[in-house]
Amino acid sequence: QVQQALLALTIPLEMLQVVKSCMLQAMHKGLSCQTHAEANVRMLPTYICSTPDGTEKGDFLVVELCQSHIRTLWVTLLGDGNHSPQVTHKIFDMQQDIMQGSGEALFDFIAQCVHQFLADISSSQQRIPLGFVFPFSCRQTQLDKAELISWSKGFSCTDVEGKDVVQLLQAAINKQELYHVDVVALMNDTVGTMMTCSMGETPCEVALIVGTGTNSCFMAEARLVEMAEGTSGRMCVNTEWGYFGDDGTLCDILTPYDQSVDQESPNPGEKRFEKLVGSLYLGEIIRHVLIALATEKALFHGSNITVLRSKDVLKTQQVLKIINAEGGMAEARRTLEALGLQPSERDCCRVQQVCRAVVSRAAALCAAGLAAILSHMCQSRKLERLVVNVGVDGELYRDYARFGEILQNVTGLLAPECLATLLPAVDGTGQGAAIVTAVGLRLAAQRREVDCLLAPLRLSHADLERVQALMRQEMELGLGCETNANASVRMLPTYVQNTPDGTERGDFLALDLGGTNFRVLVVRVAQDGIRIASKVYVIPTTIMQGTGEALFDHIIECIMDFQLKEDLMEQTLPLGFTFSFPCQQLGLDKAILLTWTKGFSASDCVGKDVVQLLREAAQRKQHLGLKVVAVVNDTVGTMMSCGYDDPKCEIGLIVGTGTNACYMEETRNVGTVEGEQGRMCINMEWGAFGDNGCLDDIFTSFDRLVDEKTINVGKQRFEKLISGMYLGEIVRHILLALVEKQLLFCGKPCPKLQTKDIFQTKFLSSIEMDGLALQQVQGTLQDLELEASFEDSILVQEVCQTVSTRAAHLCAAGLAAVVEKMRENRGLDQLAVSVGVDGTLYKMHPHFSKRLQQMLHHLAPNCTVTFLESEDGSGKGAALVAAVACRGSEP
Repeated sequence: QVQQALLALTIPLEMLQVVKSCMLQAMHKGLSCQTHAEANVRMLPTYICSTPDGTEKGDFLVVELCQSHIRTLWVTLLGDGNHSPQVTHKIFDMQQDIMQGSGEALFDFIAQCVHQFLADISSSQQRIPLGFVFPFSCRQTQLDKAELISWSKGFSCTDVEGKDVVQLLQAAINKQELYHVDVVALMNDTVGTMMTCSMGETPCEVALIVGTGTNSCFMAEARLVEMAEGTSGRMCVNTEWGYFGDDGTLCDILTPYDQSVDQESPNPGEKRFEKLVGSLYLGEIIRHVLIALATEKALFHGSNITVLRSKDVLKTQQVLKIINAEGGMAEARRTLEALGLQPSERDCCRVQQVCRAVVSRAAALCAAGLAAILSHMCQSRKLERLVVNVGVDGELYRDYARFGEILQNVTGLLAPECLATLLPAVDGTGQGAAIVTAVGLRLAAQRREVDCLLAPLRLSHADLERVQALMRQEMELGLGCETNANASVRMLPTYVQNTPDGTERGDFLALDLGGTNFRVLVVRVAQDGIRIASKVYVIPTTIMQGTGEALFDHIIECIMDFQLKEDLMEQTLPLGFTFSFPCQQLGLDKAILLTWTKGFSASDCVGKDVVQLLREAAQRKQHLGLKVVAVVNDTVGTMMSCGYDDPKCEIGLIVGTGTNACYMEETRNVGTVEGEQGRMCINMEWGAFGDNGCLDDIFTSFDRLVDEKTINVGKQRFEKLISGMYLGEIVRHILLALVEKQLLFCGKPCPKLQTKDIFQTKFLSSIEMDGLALQQVQGTLQDLELEASFEDSILVQEVCQTVSTRAAHLCAAGLAAVVEKMRENRGLDQLAVSVGVDGTLYKMHPHFSKRLQQMLHHLAPNCTVTFLESEDGSGKGAALVAAVACRGSEP
C-alpha cells in the first residue's frame, strides 16, 4: 500500500512534459485578447517594462499588505547596483475585523500606519514616492492603476472589487494630509522578488514564489501581451499560475488525496495547481495519505488515528523538518507522538517517505511550470539558447535545500535549450517594491526627455495639412510662366502627353543612363504582354570624367554591341532615353543638361541637348539606324511602366536614394509651354521643395546638422527629410544627442557613431521589421560596435520609427497636394487614380508604404489612390514613352 501511495505521488518525466505543454497552451490563451477571458492562467500585465540597471537611487516608501499585518519600509537606494540598500521597517498588527470590514476602513488603517511610520522616522516634507505591495489578483492598466479582481487569503473587504486600489490608497493618504506622498507603483510579491534579484548588470527576468501559495512572473515580449495595448519592448507578466488546471487539465495527475484536500478547502475546484504546490496544502495532502494508509493497516497499527481526521494538524513547517536529512526520523517521531500516535521505527520511515514524495512532486510541478516559461521566452525571442536568472522566494525553497535541486534538475531536463540560474531572493516584497518604484520613476523621467527630444519630428495632422497647402502653393508658382523662376518646385514640362492605353505594339530600344553602369534594352510590346532583353555596360571613370565626345561615343559603341548580339543591326527602332540628371526639357526629344551629378564631369556637355549629343556620336560612329524619339527621367518612366498595366496610372513617385514625383497636368495650366489641349506629364522635381525657406519651421536641429555636411547645403531640403540617402544620418545625429543626455548606451562614448554615414538607411528597415527579436536589433548595433542593452534597442527602434514615419507622412502630404489638384482640375467630387512607385525605401522598408498610404487617405479623403510597384520603370518605362509617342505620330 505504501509503494502504491508513493507511486501515485510520483509524476514521471513524460507526464511532466505533458504538464509543461499544457502550461504553455494556458499561457498563450492568457496572453491573447480573444481567449483571455476564459483563460485560467491569467497572464496579467504589470506595466513594469524594465529590470533595474543598478543606477537607481533615492529614498522610497513601501507599504506591504500582509496576511495579518501592515509592513512599512523606508528604503534608500545608493545607485551601487542595489547591493547595499539601507532599510528601516516597522510592522503594524491588523485586527481580523479590518480584513473583513469595509474597504474604506482597510485603506484608512493602511494610511494611518504610513502616517505613524513617517512620524517615527521624522521624514522630511519633500515628495515621497510610495510602492504598494498588494498580493491579490488585479487588472492593471498602468503601473499606478489596478482594479482588484477578487480577494483571497481571508480578506473580504466590501466595496473594493472592481475599484482602483491605488486610487483608494492615495485618497486615504490624502485624508491623513500626507499630500507629499505619491503612490507611483503597485505590484505583487512575485514581481518584487524578480526586481530584488537583479543585481548590478545581471538582470533577473523570471521570478517564482513557492510559499503558502505559488505564483510566477517573467519579462515577456510586449508585442505578445495583447491585453496591454501600445507597448513595445518587454513587460513583466504576472502569470497567476496558481489557477492552472482549474479547467481540468491536471485531472490525470490528481490523486484521491488531492481531491479530498480540494473538497475540504473554502474554494473547491479553484487554484488546483496551487493546491498541489503551495505549502498551505502540502501538510493536508500528507495527512490524507496517512489516513488512507492507516485505514489499510499499513501504518500506526494499534494507534487511534482519530486525531488525523482534524484539519491542519500537520503543518508544512513540521513536514520540512521531517524530510531534512539530519534528525528527520527523530522529528517524525516527535511530531507523531505529539498527535497521540505510537509510531514504530518503520512508521517513522514511511511517513518520512510520504513527506518527501509530496514535497518532491511540488518541486517537479514547479519545474514543469518554470520550463514552460523559459521555453516560451526562448521561442518568442527567437533564440537557440536562453541564458536567464530566476529569482526564487518562499518557505519551501528557503527551508528545504532539496527543493531547489529538484527544481533546477527537472527544469534542465524539460527545457534543455535554456540555462537558468536560480537566485534566492532577499526581501523581495520590501526592497523589491522600492526597486520597482525607482525603476518606474527612472523610466518616466527618461520617457519625458525622449519625448521632448523627438517631439519636433512627430508632425501633427495640422502640420501635415500645412505642408500639403505649401506644396500646392509651390506647384502653382512652378506652373506659372512669370513665377516659375522663383518656385522651389520647378514643375518641368516633359512633353509626355499621353499614358499607355494598351494599343501600343512593336519593338523599341531603351537606354538607361544614371550612374557608373548603364543599360541597353530591347522592349517588345505585343498583345500578350511585354518581353525585355537587356545588357549592363560599365562606364570607366576615365570616360565619366573625360570629354563629352568620348562619353557619348562609348554609349553608341555599347548600343551597337547590344544590337549586334540581339540581331537588330538591320532595324531602325524607336529609342526611349532615360537620362537621370537635372535637365530642362524643351520637347519630348530635347533636354538641356543643367549640371552633372553622381561623379560625372564629362566636358562640353552642360548647357547642351543630350539627345543631340547622342545623335552626333551616332553619326561619328556611322550608326545610321538610331531614332531617338523621347528623353525621360526615372519618375516619368515609372509612371509609364505602371500605366501599361493600369490606364488610371497618371502619377509617378520615386522614394529611394532620392525622391521625386510627376503627374498628368492639364496643358492649359502649364504656363511654361504653349497649347491648351489635353494633358502633359509634369516632372515636379519636388526634392527641392522648401529650398526657399517655406519648410524651415519643420526642419529640426538634426536635419540642419545633416544638411550642413552635404555637398549641396540648403538645397533639396524636402528630399533631405524623406529619402534613403539621409534618413540614416538623421537617426545617427539623434542617437548621438541621446547618448549625450545619458539616455542611451549608459551615456558611454560611441566613437563609431561619430562617423558620417555609418548608420545606413537599410538599418532602419531591418530594425523596424515586424516580429524581429530585439536580440537581432542588438546584433545590428553590435556590428556598429555599439553595446546595446535591451532598453537601448527599444529606444533605437523608436528613433528609427519616428524618422521613417515622418518621411512617409511628408511624402503623403506632397502626394495629397498632387491628387487634390488633379481632382479639382477635372471638376470631380471623387478622384480615382493610380500611382506608379519605385525606390528602395518604398519597396524595402517594412512600414513606409503602409504609413504613406494611410496618411494620404486622411489628407485627401476625396481621392481613392491605388499604388502600383514599378518593375523596371527606367528601362521599360522609357521604351513605353517611345511607344506612346510613335502611337501618337501614326496617321
